[in-house]
Amino acid sequence: MAIEVATIKQCCATFYGSDLARMLLGDSFHPGGVSLTQRLGELLGLAPEMHVLDVAAGRGTSTLHLVKSFGCRVTGIDLSEANIRAARDAAAAEGISAHTDFILADAERLPFSDGSFDAIVCECAFCTFPGKDIAATEFARVLKAGGGVGISDLTRTAEPLSELQDLLAWIACIGDALPVQEYASILTRGGLAVEQMEAQNGALAEMVRGVQSRLLGIEIASGLGKLDIPGIDLSAAKKFAEAAAEAIRNGKLGYALLIARSRTQ
Repeated sequence: MAIEVATIKQCCATFYGSDLARMLLGDSFHPGGVSLTQRLGELLGLAPEMHVLDVAAGRGTSTLHLVKSFGCRVTGIDLSEANIRAARDAAAAEGISAHTDFILADAERLPFSDGSFDAIVCECAFCTFPGKDIAATEFARVLKAGGGVGISDLTRTAEPLSELQDLLAWIACIGDALPVQEYASILTRGGLAVEQMEAQNGALAEMVRGVQSRLLGIEIASGLGKLDIPGIDLSAAKKFAEAAAEAIRNGKLGYALLIARSRTQ
């Protein structure tokens, strides 16, 4: 049975705005953490005079890193109100609120005028967008001429992964992951010219190992009565993580960076 678009968006926003997400994934909700964020920034040539859009910014970890590392101004959008509040608080605590802005918004309906940004980053989120072609078109629309898009995301082979197809797969950013060439085709159809693709499969494997370790810790703490997390099926989550790790080992799941440029003149 197909999962409703609204359900996907709501569940993803709820999970990634929760304390459980931070418990399982740490401060950075994507493989490679700020090291891969740094790599995206370098490939995009970010500089202090630039205005950058961080799509699906989560709690602002990448946004804050980009500001501190490259000196640019960054606007982050997310569908979770809890994430937006946390990101604003984090920026204030770092003393860089003047260089950031966090807005509740949907990547498929960006609330910005044409040509608003010099660059866009979108980490481990594009694959969850039900309207990927719409999002790509929106990216191209809000970019200045020659502006760059940096995406890091899950990739998969074309063959079905029946064990990774339920709602948990969408929340884990696997549900509609695509082969890297399909992402490139979507960006091209949206009006962007793909310049570079770079495999980062090791970062994904490391993240899944971390999730498995944290799930084991949660299971032990729950068994000892030291932790109670309502609404989580630990058994299902552990099986899902094991299936994901196996898919990575078999080359069915991976992770990649893509850099594209606006073709608008």
